[in-house]
Formats: sequence, C-alpha cells, structure tokens
Amino acid sequence: MALLNFRRKEVSAPSIHGSEVEAFLQDYSIEVMPRTAEKVEDFTALLPAGTRVYIAHIEGTPIEEMVATAKGLNAAGYNVMPHFPARIIKDKATLADWIARYQGEADVKQALLLAGGLATPQGDYSDSMQLMETGLFDAAGFTRLHVAGHPEGNRDIDATGTAGVDAALRWKNDFQTRTDAKMAIATQFAFEAKPIIAWADSLAEAGITLPVHIGIAGPAKLQTLIKFAIACGVGPSLKVLQKRAMDVTKLLLPYEPTEVVTELACHKAANPDCNITNVHFFPLGGIKTNANWAIQNGGSSAVPAKPAV
Repeated sequence: MALLNFRRKEVSAPSIHGSEVEAFLQDYSIEVMPRTAEKVEDFTALLPAGTRVYIAHIEGTPIEEMVATAKGLNAAGYNVMPHFPARIIKDKATLADWIARYQGEADVKQALLLAGGLATPQGDYSDSMQLMETGLFDAAGFTRLHVAGHPEGNRDIDATGTAGVDAALRWKNDFQTRTDAKMAIATQFAFEAKPIIAWADSLAEAGITLPVHIGIAGPAKLQTLIKFAIACGVGPSLKVLQKRAMDVTKLLLPYEPTEVVTELACHKAANPDCNITNVHFFPLGGIKTNANWAIQNGGSSAVPAKPAV
C-alpha cells in the first residue's frame, strides 16, 4: 500500500505545556529490577493502578527472584512485563521453564523480548526473533509481546548505520501481521526529541506499523545519567548531557526529562496519529523519584488512562 507523504507540523515547545504533557504521560510504563523493586514499600502510593511494569532481567539474576518480583507486582494490581534476554537463555527447555514459572506463579501474560547486552550468547539464542520463532509464547497464551527499538542505532547489531536494526524491525512487524500477537516497540532512552521524532517517522515511512513506546530516562544525577548513557550505547543525544555538564550552574542539579517530554508531547498533540503512543521510563535516579516526577507532571490515575497499545 502506498504511503501518503504528509508534512509533519513543526512545533516549538514553550516552557509550559501542562495539558499536552499530562495527556502524553497517561498510561506510561516503568522499568524495575528485583533489587530496586524490593526497596519500594508500597508501589500503589507511587504508580497508577494498571501501570505496565517491566522487570529487567540482568545477567546473573536468578529466575526465582524475577518470578517473585512479578508475583508481588501482579498482586498489587500492575501489568507485569518481564524481560526475556535471548543471549542469557540456555535453550528451549529453559525458555519453556521460565514461561511456565511466570504464568503459574505470577499470572504473567506479557513479555519484552530482546537480544540482551551480552556480546556472546550463553546458549542457543542470539536475538529476539529466535525466541518468537519457538512458538512457546503463543502456545502459552501470552497476549502481548514487546520488542526493543533504538532511535540512535544499536552497536551490538550495527557497528555503523542501522541496516541490521531496520531489517529486524521489519521482520517483527511482519510477525505481527501473520500472527495474533499484540506488539509494540519499547525504545532505548534518548535525550533529544527531534532525532526521536525523525526515527519514528522513518519507521512509518517504511511501513512499520508497530506502536512506539519512547524510552525516557527519569530524573537522576547528571553523573549517573552519563554513566548509564555510555554503558547503554546512547548516541548523538548524549551531547545534551555533556553540554549540561559544562555549565557549572547546572552541574550539581539533578537532570529532569521535562524538556524532551514536553517537546514530544507537543509533537503528539499536533500530530495525534503519529506512531509515538506511550512513554516508557527508565528510573535511573530511583523508582520513587521518577514516579513523583510523573505525578507532578500529570502522569497519575486522576485522568482516565488511554487504551493500551
């Protein structure tokens, strides 16, 4: 089907756009790890009911801790989405065991499938497409599968350019069209809105129809963000942090994602049909800090959440 080439409306984000930001933050998701989640006494005081909570599976984390975290979050009323990093999964039997544990003990029906950060696979799988091809998630009745996106490229797949990443997303988009899977792209965090928008537009132009959940780094110390950004392979938008670090008046102040979120929210308000549908927070400065920032900017249960995509 031919794509219509509509020109995007350019919107400069003024300092305050409360209603746009509030609308944009509805139905946001957030990522936790077992060791960070256990420090939160009461998630219900921080996150709206029904929030999608991703559980990051870091190499070395026992599956028992992952499942226990999923069980607790599910019991608290949240939509739990654990990571399945392909490169730390030994074989199909291990994958089947993890799926069975999540379902049987924590009633999990959603998963984020990704390659994982290891350079060398520890078992039979090297990418998320291989996990999807096993058919185990469909057989187990999983209702939603999310996949990773990289607005600034992925050095693990493409040392230069984005050809490999783009081809993988086209495959995943085709998987959605030939199966019953409900899917979306959850992206790595970035700090500059215009390149994010350009990347999302390029997906639409290529016929990739998966909704995009944009990764946003939550409030944190500048030094913490720079460390994580370098470790995670954040590209050109890292200069936003580096520029801030050169300003002595801002060096000791915590970074907040107000500017990038506001600009994305204004873009969404001006282009409501764009493929950027949700915000996904990486709480690098702490879950409570991130949740409170979201509440202060309208991301609460006070406004009905938009339909999940």
